[in-house]
Amino acid sequence: MTKNLQIAPKLGLALIIAVFFVSCKSKKVIASNTSTLKKLNTKTVVKNHYANALDFKTLRGRLKIDYTDGTDAQGYTVSFRMEKDKAIWISATLGVVKAYITPTRVSFYNRLQNEYFDGDFTYLSNLLGTELDYNKLQNLLLGQALFDLRKEKYTTVELNKQYQLAPKKANELFKTLLQIEPNNYKIAGMQLAQPDKNRLLDVQYKNYQLVDKKLVPNIIDIYVTDKNKTDSIALTFKNIELNKKFGFPYKIPNGFKEIVLK
Repeated sequence: MTKNLQIAPKLGLALIIAVFFVSCKSKKVIASNTSTLKKLNTKTVVKNHYANALDFKTLRGRLKIDYTDGTDAQGYTVSFRMEKDKAIWISATLGVVKAYITPTRVSFYNRLQNEYFDGDFTYLSNLLGTELDYNKLQNLLLGQALFDLRKEKYTTVELNKQYQLAPKKANELFKTLLQIEPNNYKIAGMQLAQPDKNRLLDVQYKNYQLVDKKLVPNIIDIYVTDKNKTDSIALTFKNIELNKKFGFPYKIPNGFKEIVLK
């Protein structure tokens, strides 16, 4: 596989990671740490976070993806479509690379190398170093907590003008930290670590956009560290339409070679 397409599986997953948000020509960017923190308990912070969850049916638009593994850098702008909780479709220029994901399927193909992948979330989980499913991926991209904060007890401290949440019951194999901004109680950052494997997933929401009276992420930086190697993906969302009708055309071309992931 050429160097250009060694990124194909990662690009496919970067495309899959890079999915849905609402945007429009007229938008207001909102910083995530400008408010003075109110003295709130954890229950109230969590309640406010879910009260401000983004509500929509469908999204479509364009997405700029910048990827680097420390030595090689790639940049792409793609089209994407999403139906909340059901399907995500992403296409690079002229359909050279397409990705399609549902709650049970993760798939992409690359016409330059005549290759495809068609499987489940095991690939995404291995790539990011943490077990993922459709809902967790969706939450990550919408500025929502990856795990349901209402099902576990958390402690809250004030740090850098944000609420920082950590589980009360420590998990020796898996450590979680969340930063929630005080303006609208959206996620400002998430860190998921596996210390025994020297793995870290770090997601930073640089700011949010106010679109049709709804808050959506504007720029997201994702860092995936595995031992001493770090890959980074920067996502910028543009020209998005909300609640339009559209389809998800996707068919793996005949004769393509299946990518077997080890």
